[in-house]
Amino acid sequence: MLLQLQVWALFLLQEAGPQWDARGLWNNMGALAKAVVVVMFIMSAWSIGVMIDRLMAYSAAKKQSRAFAPAVAGALREGKLEEAIKIADRYKKSHLAKVVVAGLQEFNAHQNSNEISGEEIDASKRALERSEAIVHAELKRGVSSLATIGSTAPFVGLFGTVVGIINAFRTMASEKTPGIGAIAGGISEALVTTAIGLFVAVPAVWMYNYFTGKIDGFDVEMGNSSSELIDYFLKRSQARAGMRK
Repeated sequence: MLLQLQVWALFLLQEAGPQWDARGLWNNMGALAKAVVVVMFIMSAWSIGVMIDRLMAYSAAKKQSRAFAPAVAGALREGKLEEAIKIADRYKKSHLAKVVVAGLQEFNAHQNSNEISGEEIDASKRALERSEAIVHAELKRGVSSLATIGSTAPFVGLFGTVVGIINAFRTMASEKTPGIGAIAGGISEALVTTAIGLFVAVPAVWMYNYFTGKIDGFDVEMGNSSSELIDYFLKRSQARAGMRK
């Protein structure tokens, strides 16, 4: 059946040549096939919006993080926690800044307390973990919808294909005129919905895989920054404990 459809598609393309009439094809479509095409265009528009939003967000996060990392490292080397927090507040789109500022604020809040250093470190570690989870969710926002679109769009197109084939054979049965000409409209309708489904699905799957790789990279960067910050807190707490003795 699939091979037969491919032969018919080739025949139709050879017959039509460059005389492709999209408006005429749309007008000849049934209501159900038109609904399928509209749904897929909505899915395509949504996926394009997500792609643009995530590309802009990831680009800004990468750019600001490159500027944030050396600036905050310099402030921490000098022991200026307040200055480091102010620096982090200036880079609101940086994924590293969002994580680091949570740990810095938690650790700084315990500087004048009587808690032992272990409790300070544990509180800071929990704050970093919570911040990492929140930032991960922000980075992943909308990306899962690309996977949904990529997996469902071909089936939506296949549904339009089935509807087109049914209409084609129904037309041939009602007109009682066998041959390719009697079912050409239905087959064209079926092929168009299939093509649109693939056109929507393929870029969505590509970009989902790309964004997933980017998010994994951001997670590694945030994990490394959290570990380095915990090491810094440990050294600072030990130094403060030594001064008190």
